[in-house]
Amino acid sequence: MAQETERNENTVSTRLMELIVAALFMAAATLIMYDNWRIGARWAEDGPQAGYFPFRVGAIMFIASAVTFGMNLLARAPSSNFVERSQVKQVLQVLIPTVLFVVLIAFLGLYVSAAIFIAFFMAWLGKYPIARIAPVAIAVPVFLFLMFEIWFLVPLPKGPLETALGY
Repeated sequence: MAQETERNENTVSTRLMELIVAALFMAAATLIMYDNWRIGARWAEDGPQAGYFPFRVGAIMFIASAVTFGMNLLARAPSSNFVERSQVKQVLQVLIPTVLFVVLIAFLGLYVSAAIFIAFFMAWLGKYPIARIAPVAIAVPVFLFLMFEIWFLVPLPKGPLETALGY
């Protein structure tokens, strides 16, 4: 029965995840090498071109990823479980609201979205009362607004509220 529960909890093997990540790194390294070759990755008369060193970093990244990919492809030992379903659930509890937060930034701006995000997490996962949620959810974005927009003069995405207030 313990094996049956363990089998139900399995999601993906560590080997499969290492193959996927190595393949993604190989793809990123290929893009890095291509783009740096395009801008110049050779040694010129006056020294290295702009893409010389980044191209080599991309090549090292590709070789390391290819070795990892090959080792996992040829491995004969059984692979362990990468993650259990309960752990995936915990990750998704943070990932999904974070993705929604990023999407909301386009419509409401960073500061209002941050207030909603903070309030949501404090209420949902933290189970805090509204008397504790409201001051934090308002104070943090206000402080960030003052710090970035007023003191550092770094404009961040703004929404309708900031536009209505003249920013």
